[in-house]
Amino acid sequence: MFKIPGLSIFQRFNLISVVVVLAIALWSMSIGWGITHTLNTLTEGVSMAIAASPNNGVSARYQPGRDLYLETCADCHIALPPEVLPSETWKELLENPNKHYGTSVPNLIRLGQLLIWDYLQTFSRTLPAKDEPVPFYVERSRYFKILHPRVEFEESVTHRSCVICHPGVDNFDFRTLTPEWEDAP
Repeated sequence: MFKIPGLSIFQRFNLISVVVVLAIALWSMSIGWGITHTLNTLTEGVSMAIAASPNNGVSARYQPGRDLYLETCADCHIALPPEVLPSETWKELLENPNKHYGTSVPNLIRLGQLLIWDYLQTFSRTLPAKDEPVPFYVERSRYFKILHPRVEFEESVTHRSCVICHPGVDNFDFRTLTPEWEDAP
């Protein structure tokens, strides 16, 4: 151990302790800076990829869930955009795949449920009131009604009705509208 003239052993110990703590603090800050720099660099690349992607802004993180959702749901019916139903509805449907409107969702394993839930939860909304009933049908969803403020439906709305106004439904394109709705106020 090194000796500093005029300092007792306790003072030397305290000085060494301070130096060690400062060294650890500097090391921690440099590691933190390196991690932050790396994450920022990676995030910039992801942001640019999202902006250029044809997936309506769905990042790579949610893409597997989105793809599995489309593959699983579109096998039997139109896959609805997550924002049409609240998160609570999606959660119920995913937690009980054997009770899916009187049928069972085939080949849905737990990992698939988790990936789909990650996507749906991120892109849907929660119900604002705890006592509000969870809508299991499109026409009962407040969000569906909010997304269609100018539309008056003559018949009961189902997921099959979407194609009437949204011709790109088969490609999960709900933004493209039929000519009669394109320029509607």
